[in-house]
Amino acid sequence: MDTIGTKLEIACQQVLKDDASVFSIQWTILPGEYAERFTPEYIMDKYFSYLRRVTLSLARPIRTAHGVEFRFLFTGLHLLSFAVPIYSHEGGISSVTLRICGGPFVQGDQCNRGRFSFCREVMPEGVKVTVRLSDYYPRLLGSCSPGRFRKNLYRFTQAFIHKLVTTRFLAYLFQDVSGVWPRFNIVPVHIQAGEEI
Repeated sequence: MDTIGTKLEIACQQVLKDDASVFSIQWTILPGEYAERFTPEYIMDKYFSYLRRVTLSLARPIRTAHGVEFRFLFTGLHLLSFAVPIYSHEGGISSVTLRICGGPFVQGDQCNRGRFSFCREVMPEGVKVTVRLSDYYPRLLGSCSPGRFRKNLYRFTQAFIHKLVTTRFLAYLFQDVSGVWPRFNIVPVHIQAGEEI
């Protein structure tokens, strides 16, 4: 594969919806010859190892009998916990979804609503890899009617970090198969209505 001057486009949207839940989606299209490698489980496992590396183990994904936990450093304290991964294949899209079920990063009365998904879709132009977060109620927002201060606090901390990690993860997937770190640009998309964050 010719990787000289490779430039990757990464689509992105992050919004705060009317009910104060967060929707975040990022995707890119990778070379089609690697479609078989990019199963949803492969993408998820790569994300876990990448997250652990780039956060210097501040967030350490651990599989448990009950699902997955993002633990803090080498302690048992979990920042987010997820139920057992759910796999599906529908309409040509394969995915694995983790239901957010607890942790100090989610509002306690909104547990079991959030979804974190890794998707793969084989297309004529390549394999589309998508990372999607939906119906997530961050504790930083405090309630279903957060004020401007809390919105900005979330926007410039957790939302910024999630976008940075996820977009660079998608570029890392390209490097994983090509051996070359690509130049990439982020392309805004409009999937869900809400306040852009």
